[in-house]
Amino acid sequence: MDIPRIFNITESAHRIHNPITPEKLATLGAALRLEAGTRVLDLGSGSGEMLCTWARDHGIVGTGVDMSRLFTEQATLRAVELGVADRVAFIHGDAAGYVSAEKVGVAACVGATWIGGGVAGTVELLERSLCRGGIILIGEPYWRRLPPTDDVARGCLARAVSDFLTLPGLLASFRQLGCDVVEMMLADQDGWDRYEAAKWLTMRRWLEANPDDELAQEVRDKLTSEPERYATHTRDHLGWGVFALMRR
Repeated sequence: MDIPRIFNITESAHRIHNPITPEKLATLGAALRLEAGTRVLDLGSGSGEMLCTWARDHGIVGTGVDMSRLFTEQATLRAVELGVADRVAFIHGDAAGYVSAEKVGVAACVGATWIGGGVAGTVELLERSLCRGGIILIGEPYWRRLPPTDDVARGCLARAVSDFLTLPGLLASFRQLGCDVVEMMLADQDGWDRYEAAKWLTMRRWLEANPDDELAQEVRDKLTSEPERYATHTRDHLGWGVFALMRR
């Protein structure tokens, strides 16, 4: 069980696998007023930066689940590096359908709502692990500027314009699910640039070290095209944010 290898290659040097910066991730933890001992579940936990830094800074305890074996190994090493390996644990597995054996105060899926078939299904999945009065965290893209055509949307790596909502539409969808939006942290341009541009050097170094790998041509094609694609489409059209929800 693993994610497609191309993602393990392009994001192997990332600590955060979405457009949020470390500073904004820290601000989000403070904004949620996390108390020491709060139990957090993170589905699609990547390299574990959210759980590890919040354990260090706020004393939370928690579990992360991710399909990438590489990212899960990196998360475990990060917990040791930050001295929180006794408070957070990472499971290599399928987060889709995962329910915590013990109720949690925060249930998160930050950037992987495909595990529940979309936002509504992911909210429902996270609620199954959540204690009464707990907080759901959803990380999700939205259109900053609505693409004029599906072709432009595909340039943002969506399938069609209908894949994502505008920010007001996304917030309205949370209301329609019966949730109050109690906090949000939106990615800024620097966060997007760091997330996307950091892949390019990773790909170049990987190509230099693995010229004969079966994925070398795919990585070469991606490195050649990604800077212009990102600057032409994603940078102007796509936003991303983490939204804190509480059931009404």
